Amino acid sequence: MTQFNTKLVHGPQLNVDQAGAIVPPVYQSAMFRFAPDGQETHWDYARSGNPTREYLERQIATLENGDAGFAFSSGVAAIATVLAIFPDHSHFIIGDSLYSGTDRLINQYFSQHGLTFTPVDTRDLAAVEAAIRPETKAIFFETFSNPLLKVSSVKAISALAKTHDLLTIVDNTFLTPYYQRPLDLGADIVLHSATKYLGGHGDLIAGLVVSAHPDLSEKLAFLQNTIGAILSPLDCSLVTRGIATLSVRLDRETANAQAVAEFLAQHPDVAHVYYPGLKTDPGYALAQKETTGASGLLTIKLADNIDPLKFVNSTKIFDFADSLGTVSSLVKLPWFKLPEDKRADSGLTPQHVRIAIGLEDQQDLIDDLQQALVAAEK
Repeated sequence: MTQFNTKLVHGPQLNVDQAGAIVPPVYQSAMFRFAPDGQETHWDYARSGNPTREYLERQIATLENGDAGFAFSSGVAAIATVLAIFPDHSHFIIGDSLYSGTDRLINQYFSQHGLTFTPVDTRDLAAVEAAIRPETKAIFFETFSNPLLKVSSVKAISALAKTHDLLTIVDNTFLTPYYQRPLDLGADIVLHSATKYLGGHGDLIAGLVVSAHPDLSEKLAFLQNTIGAILSPLDCSLVTRGIATLSVRLDRETANAQAVAEFLAQHPDVAHVYYPGLKTDPGYALAQKETTGASGLLTIKLADNIDPLKFVNSTKIFDFADSLGTVSSLVKLPWFKLPEDKRADSGLTPQHVRIAIGLEDQQDLIDDLQQALVAAEK
């Protein structure tokens, strides 16, 4: 059987290229010819399907051990399409610490258009079960939450969902199928912002969805075509390129993150480090059971004597910017992107810094953070 790293490089072949190209070609065409007798062919109009997109969609489905994959123009577009499969008045249990774009989509759009949501700490199975209503349809959460990296059990939540005839929807952006395959643990739908680790180079916006069952695949295929938030052929090609080096990049980024986390954990100017790769992290034991790596993202809480804004503006290698999962390292102040009405319950303060680790030299990253801490002392 072909192993995972080989599947990253060699996706399912479509056998449509007549030139013998090794790299899947970019089919930059809006339409495809009908058969001579006027019958439709496999591809006709690019919103409905494109060979470049189909290669990527088959590949991500293979990597996640799912039934079918779907590529979208952004991670938020992917989430919106998944939520659109549910009827009006559906209720969802959601993680209480979600990516800000997901939170905005849920609370400022879908909650005003017939869906309801109850945020819960998904680490607490009793709280999850207590939130179930007769109209509940699904449980939606991030395996490692953003940005405090709380670790929830995909296996336990999926088992609970099945006993209540609910779907489990998992955002697997931080871990990717290299470190966790939620469908193997019982989930029904897995989502990715492919902008992050899957794309991996900070040069595209993309979202991916993989469904576990043909009935869900049919619904998602219909909505992908009907809503039309598809990923362009060029961006599909860029994600495919990124996937080929996924494990190599994540191995390096995770090793770098582990070293940086260990350094910061003992630093007097850092009050706390949130990283499931540390043995002192409350999610460490569960992460060891359900994942094969802690990935390249960590969050720290600076000591009170450190000016957070000065800290992020004093780094030389780390860029002060949003996003994560790219080849270069980034820092961000998550508190300042939160709506004011959500700050009190977020667990965040102005002292929290999210650190996305890249491929740079490990010691250079540590030295950069050290000098920034010195520069930011009040």
